[in-house]
Amino acid sequence: MITIASKAGFCFGVNRAVQMALDSENACTLGELIHNKDVTDELIAKGIGRIEDISQADGRTVIIRSHGVGAGVYRALEKNNIAYKDGTCPFVRRIQDIAAKCAENGVQVVIVGDRDHPEVQGIAGHGKDVVIVPDTDALKEYLETAGTADIAVMPQTTYNVSVWQECRQIAKKYNNVTVYDTICRATSERQSEAEELAKQCDVMIVIGGHHSSNTNKLADICRKYCETYHIENVDESRLIMPQGHFHSDTKVGITAGASTPAHIIKEVANHMSEQIFNEENFNFEEALDASFKRIYTGNRVKGTVIAINNNDIAVDLGTKQSGYVSLEELTDDPTLTTADVVKIGDEIDLIVIKINDAEGTVSLSKKKVDAMKGFDDIVKAKETGEVLEGPVTSLVKGGAIILYKGVRVFIPQSQASVRRDAKIEDIVKTNQRFVVIEVNEQRNRAVGSIRKVLSEEREAAKEKFWESVQVGDVFKGAVKSITSYGAFIDLGGIDGMVHISELSWDRIKHPSEVVKIGDELEVYIKDLDREKGRISLGYKKDEDNPWAQFAAQYSVGDVVTGKVVSITPFGAFVRIMPGIDGLVHISQLADKKVNDVKEVVAVGDEVTAKITGADIDKKRISLSMRAAGDDTDAEDIDESADEE
Repeated sequence: MITIASKAGFCFGVNRAVQMALDSENACTLGELIHNKDVTDELIAKGIGRIEDISQADGRTVIIRSHGVGAGVYRALEKNNIAYKDGTCPFVRRIQDIAAKCAENGVQVVIVGDRDHPEVQGIAGHGKDVVIVPDTDALKEYLETAGTADIAVMPQTTYNVSVWQECRQIAKKYNNVTVYDTICRATSERQSEAEELAKQCDVMIVIGGHHSSNTNKLADICRKYCETYHIENVDESRLIMPQGHFHSDTKVGITAGASTPAHIIKEVANHMSEQIFNEENFNFEEALDASFKRIYTGNRVKGTVIAINNNDIAVDLGTKQSGYVSLEELTDDPTLTTADVVKIGDEIDLIVIKINDAEGTVSLSKKKVDAMKGFDDIVKAKETGEVLEGPVTSLVKGGAIILYKGVRVFIPQSQASVRRDAKIEDIVKTNQRFVVIEVNEQRNRAVGSIRKVLSEEREAAKEKFWESVQVGDVFKGAVKSITSYGAFIDLGGIDGMVHISELSWDRIKHPSEVVKIGDELEVYIKDLDREKGRISLGYKKDEDNPWAQFAAQYSVGDVVTGKVVSITPFGAFVRIMPGIDGLVHISQLADKKVNDVKEVVAVGDEVTAKITGADIDKKRISLSMRAAGDDTDAEDIDESADEE
């Protein structure tokens, strides 16, 4: 059995360069256009010659090879008014641009690749004092001695993927090193597919030029798993037949480098089929079709994630084309990255949104598939009343958007909260539960309500609360709002009020002196009105009662020191301890008659006085400054004060 790799043969970059040459008249290629002798011989036969220096152009249009050239070559072509066409592979052009930008910014460029390869030489021609290392050991040795200057490390586009991953891990250990993943995606996919095919076959045939970098790497990868032969064309396949272990039960896999034309793959496949399986009419097209499926715009396909980048992911569709999903087509959630959505090896459902035959790429969308599936769920949720959940991604005119399984659900501002004073901005970038209240299937639109969920949850919480609550029960809750007469506490779906008189043992003018919105308080049920649904809460603790503390610490006859906190016509109030003030009657201010309290004391004065009376129940304390310094009987003083 013969299996042909779906990624075998021309990549779009090579195909572009070859087609450019074939469409040209009076032209020549600067060096070997691609690394394939059969192709270059065909070009020569059609009058497309090859030169090694632009001075040999002789009036012909110069075609720059797919491997690219250094910046100096472009300058020389323009300086000498030599017409040229640029066949540089777009992936190679990208790494050239990176090298040039790094050079402008003073960043040292390090290329991991073959220093003798024309692609590497061309890239180096766009940088400045570029360093070229062949493998992991050389890269590690260079970075260990390079110092702290900024360094950019990037691989040759056809470099071995697995070896590059090792290099990447080494480079990431250095804070001054920026890593660029510049291996051509087609190369990466071709190598991955060749590896998987080699694992399943007895023999691998790798077709391509002997000095083709990407073909040699394919052969190296396949040799790890089975008997492998690297050949250029059908003539060489005839030479290997006597050497190999070929028989009717042999599983043969065929892959080819990016510069190998389809007709050569076909010739090799036909010859091997005739020799091994005695099949004279091996159908190359059918074998190739068996290796991949055909796709079209709007087609729903499955793809396996093979690479994850910052702005897109690459997927294997089992086709000749390379599949890509941009971050915008991966998810609608702006908070997510590509790595948050998928991981390498995931098989995902996709829709084809664009096919670029010229570049051999397919643009795909995951979010469109997700939206199709998600909208089905939304329609069902509308019928069943199921509560759904999703992130609020943005604000729009009149409301907000919740993203649910790829579907944008509109939440009107009136349906965003149960509180009239709530700010809709507060729910952005939060997860919210909602129900679907309206669906337009023709326009794929849905309207949801957060408020309805919150209202139903509050009603359920109220019912549960009233079933079991008793006076004296203790709760912890947050302060939701404050009025002049008290603070409202959220007890978990139902509110209770702490009256201002219950907030503090001290005299306060406004609840905000004690609490603020958001504070969590431990309160207890002081009273319940089940008919009206009112809950009175207590917050003051008995152990914090200053009168209880006073009774425990002081007795009538004790001498105390305190500050004058207020003055009246009949006496002065002295603060004995927080929350406890005693009255020094005007008759007890001094040993002489006092006509005006202010003649003896002022607010803020610290005074010494004797406790002459204490009524804890009525919260009254009598003090005497004139008795503080003698042994006058407290009761006598108290009586004389009353007589006056």
